[in-house]
Amino acid sequence: MIGLRRAFFYLIAIQINFVKFFKKIYFTSDHYNNSLKTKTPLQVYFNPNPFLLSLISPFKKNSFKIDDFNPNNFWLENKKKNLSEHHNFLWLNLINRKSDEKNIKKIIYLWILRYSNFKRNIWETSTLSARLISWILNIDTIIDNGSFDFKKNFFQNIISQCNHLKKNIKFEKDHKKKIKILTALILSGLIFKDYENNYKLGIKELEKFIKLSFDEDGFPLSRSPDDLIFFVKYFLLCHENIKDAQYFIPVFLEEIIKKNLVCIKQIKTPNNYIPLFNGGVEENLLNLEEFIEKIKLSKKNTKNILGGIFHTKNKNQVLYFDIGSPPPKNFSKNYQSGPSSFEYFLDGTKIITNCGFGKNISSKAELISRLTASQSTLTINDTSVTRFERNKLINRTFGNSIKNTFKTFDVEIINNQNISGCSMTHDGYEKNFNCLHKRQIYLDLKNNTLKGTDYIFKKKDGLPVRYTFRFFLSPELTAIKTMGGNSALIQITKNKSLLFNIKDENLEIDKGIFLGGKKILDNTCITISGNLVNKDKVFNWEIKKKI
Repeated sequence: MIGLRRAFFYLIAIQINFVKFFKKIYFTSDHYNNSLKTKTPLQVYFNPNPFLLSLISPFKKNSFKIDDFNPNNFWLENKKKNLSEHHNFLWLNLINRKSDEKNIKKIIYLWILRYSNFKRNIWETSTLSARLISWILNIDTIIDNGSFDFKKNFFQNIISQCNHLKKNIKFEKDHKKKIKILTALILSGLIFKDYENNYKLGIKELEKFIKLSFDEDGFPLSRSPDDLIFFVKYFLLCHENIKDAQYFIPVFLEEIIKKNLVCIKQIKTPNNYIPLFNGGVEENLLNLEEFIEKIKLSKKNTKNILGGIFHTKNKNQVLYFDIGSPPPKNFSKNYQSGPSSFEYFLDGTKIITNCGFGKNISSKAELISRLTASQSTLTINDTSVTRFERNKLINRTFGNSIKNTFKTFDVEIINNQNISGCSMTHDGYEKNFNCLHKRQIYLDLKNNTLKGTDYIFKKKDGLPVRYTFRFFLSPELTAIKTMGGNSALIQITKNKSLLFNIKDENLEIDKGIFLGGKKILDNTCITISGNLVNKDKVFNWEIKKKI
């Protein structure tokens, strides 16, 4: 059945790519490009705040200097470089609005001469949408003191690209690309009265998007903290511009932003990042801090579980615990197969980490970081709980996705004066190995200790299985095995260390890799492994301060 289903998706992928191939040929035709040229706006009715571009721009101060480029050769010099990096114009958030004005006009004028008609990579949806957003947010600087012909051509280019997005929005299945499209359309409708329908279309589609992509708490159905951060930035961008344009702010937009910010505030780590589950990478939340701090949390309204991630905090301890099932297939692009994985902070320092998502490094790093063995959890026979689609054509067509699923159940929150934690069970290993995995993990509030109990339940007799528990340490930490063999000394600073201890088991210190940043880092991994035949087994472990 799985083989037939995969063959079906493969045939559909061929069909879709065949259609896309001929569409791209049509897009380059004079007929199509002429169809994009509709009425040219005469003036701008609203100048957005250009500093809002910093919400979504990856460029940081001093990372891109327009003075380093000759405007006349800008597109020649960058022809062979990363196209999206320059053609998305997100670097406009770094310009000096006084001294760079003439150079910016020249660069955009030359862009219009070269790329006004459809070019496959340069008009790619994500790049095109980002370009429109960047142009619109900086429109006052771009058109200031510009000639009539420059303004006319510039306005017409904005409209032509918007028309291309409108013609093709229904075909876009990537959720991140779609939110960029909707933001671009909303902004174009705010600045041009003649195209207010763009605003109305964008708002209508945005409401549909939110209803289909978020749970009742405002967490993305992808269960990805990274997606949560990504989406709220675009929601805020729309919200602030709608408010500045003195339009009525849709109630649904106000509600989703508030829910998003509540989620972020609750799961934000002590070092101002997000926990590394399901596509999470190291991204500082500093540019969202202003919005996050405006949200006041009520103890009655806070939840311990958001997006399938359990979190609890003590004075100096923080625990994040993945207790959720995999997301639906169409939301699983960034899913990392780590049921019952966790991250642990003590005194503001991350002690136990997951691998992080390798999207900023390479496609191979991304694949590695999706595997169960890359998370701080259990693997059996070195297999991943969830299998991922490996066919390149299917992935290119439908996006990277999971091929199988599993369930988590018997979730129980433990919260009293002495301990705070959670337990859960998942059946990800039941089909292949007849095993269930239960993990109970909690903060010992009195002793500032993290305690955990893992259970492997054998549902049927069968062949022996090999279990491996992994506890990845943050890259800046090291560990050494003690003489007893069942504990490890985790060195935090010269005068501060922790003791990892497991009862009645031997542990080993192995090397691991951390992929949450922009390069591969080595880290230390504490592993417990052995063979299990026809019986259940219990593992008790703890992390405590060394006395």
